[in-house]
Amino acid sequence: YVAGYEWNGSRSVAKYWKNGTVTDLTDGNLHGYASSIFVDNGDVYVAGDEGGVAKYWKNGAAVDLRGGGLFVKSAAYSVYVDKGDVYVAGHKGDVAKYWKNGTAIDLTDGSQSTVATSIFVDNGDVYVAGVELNSVGGPKAAKCWKNGTAIELTDGSSYTAAYSIFVDNGDVYVAGFESNGSVNVAKYWKNGAAVDLTDGSQTARATSIFIDNGDVY
Repeated sequence: YVAGYEWNGSRSVAKYWKNGTVTDLTDGNLHGYASSIFVDNGDVYVAGDEGGVAKYWKNGAAVDLRGGGLFVKSAAYSVYVDKGDVYVAGHKGDVAKYWKNGTAIDLTDGSQSTVATSIFVDNGDVYVAGVELNSVGGPKAAKCWKNGTAIELTDGSSYTAAYSIFVDNGDVYVAGFESNGSVNVAKYWKNGAAVDLTDGSQTARATSIFIDNGDVY
């Protein structure tokens, strides 16, 4: 299963592919994007946005996540299903948040523009990774939360970003990058301790992480 979008000549259409067979999620009247996919008991969940509105789709049926403030831009970047509960991470306006079964939980207060990029649920605990943005919308600082409480990954002295989170046997892994002052170094953090993936000779970033039997991919 792969989530993404395809240009139809005038707009992007959110869609997913199963073994190469495509399913359209939006009709092309508005720009649509699919950012994340999760399959649970045969049901296909996809997170994304349509026309600047955060949504997820269950087997192709859309669920609108924006709530009030209809003209505030929102987007969903990650979906996770645990025991039938649907968790989606993203943002509305400048506020990073996640939704549980459509109910929003704010992670930030909006004083800094922040987006939630990835979500993972482990034994009922909700872990979210995210990125605080600079004044032009680029990455500035990596963020991480457990049940809404912030977890510091860096001291704020360098530009960082967190794009993916995974929890294995209680250990929290986050993938992203940290600037060395000239280029971005791809890395991941395990329980806050950084592991470099690149040597800093070329700019790089890590955007997804998965743990299997103790191996880190």
